Amino acid sequence: MKQKKIPMRKCVITGEQKPKKELIRIVRGTDGEVSVDTTGKKNGRGVYLHLTSEVVALAKKKNILSRHLEVEVPEAIYEELAELAQKQTK
Repeated sequence: MKQKKIPMRKCVITGEQKPKKELIRIVRGTDGEVSVDTTGKKNGRGVYLHLTSEVVALAKKKNILSRHLEVEVPEAIYEELAELAQKQTK
């Protein structure tokens, strides 16, 4: 029996390859709106982040998401990511 291939994605902050399920996707939809995609299935340009408080803080500080998505990322997105990171570590 052939083993199922695990989709790998690269964190835009750390550059680490991880299984898709371990990362969180932030997506810029066709309307230009940025949202956190917990399903990983939304349409649009997506970037993946390793969901830890340090990575979220670094992404915010260096404005990396805005550069990758080519659109201004609202403060609320970083807050949502920080909350998700907090929940995951508990």
